[in-house]
Amino acid sequence: MLITSALLTAALAAAPAPGKAATPADLTPIECSACAEWNVARAPFALHGKSWYVGTEGLSAVLIDSGDGLVLIDAALPQSAPRIAANIESLGFRLTDVKWILNSHPHYDHAGGIAALQRMSGAKVATTARGAQALRLGNAPHDDPQVGFGPQANAFPPVAVVDELADGAALTLGDLTLVMHATPGHTPGGATWSWRSCEGKDCRNLVYADSVTAVSAPGFRYSDDAARVAEFRATLDRVAALDCDLAVSAHPGPTRLFERAAARDAGKAEPAFFDDQSCRDYASFGRDWLDKRLAEEAAKPD
Repeated sequence: MLITSALLTAALAAAPAPGKAATPADLTPIECSACAEWNVARAPFALHGKSWYVGTEGLSAVLIDSGDGLVLIDAALPQSAPRIAANIESLGFRLTDVKWILNSHPHYDHAGGIAALQRMSGAKVATTARGAQALRLGNAPHDDPQVGFGPQANAFPPVAVVDELADGAALTLGDLTLVMHATPGHTPGGATWSWRSCEGKDCRNLVYADSVTAVSAPGFRYSDDAARVAEFRATLDRVAALDCDLAVSAHPGPTRLFERAAARDAGKAEPAFFDDQSCRDYASFGRDWLDKRLAEEAAKPD
């Protein structure tokens, strides 16, 4: 049975009537200082070819039509799931057309909506081995820089079954091939996804880039672990080296995605929507953040 977007959104978001079953636990909102701002609704828009942005104002999610089913990358917060579902249906698809849900990293603001969307769509879920372990747990991995915020603060609805992909693995569906690039740093289980999208003979290399910010709970010091810092820098080098005409970051702001789309739609040349420097620029953003963090730690030694 085809459920309309309005009915689906209402069914997901509304509180249960007296005597009715409770709202599923995987849709229970997560509260955080930025969550309401991140979760503001945003209409979907085309990236290129059969790829669309379907996320919210502050949390990216990308939908790709393979010709034989859909792939969704990231699912934002649990309370974002109804917005993402409505965006998918507004493009003319059914939620059950989603065959794969991929994750950038297992934090509540990017993985929180996966359990609900997986349940509603029947899709398979995939990410890195470390990311898969955290998705099954429903919490950040034990060696995550943000684990010090506590298990309750980092918790999100767990995903029971998750496929583990090796670094460099290709996931193929229909005429679409996505490549998973392990990008640890922001968290140990991070993943970046790349694919080629075409409009006729105009083909572009798109990248869904994992977060690259050195963010942690109070008391955590990156400089106490030289191997972690080296791994983070290697990730930034790897992101910079990707063949990339458009980088969509897990939070859309750092890659100026909305500004680029607005300029494109208005017929303006700047900022260019496609820019073969976009992954390099995003990696530079991450390097600046990491360097600043290390300098701050050096200025306040234990």
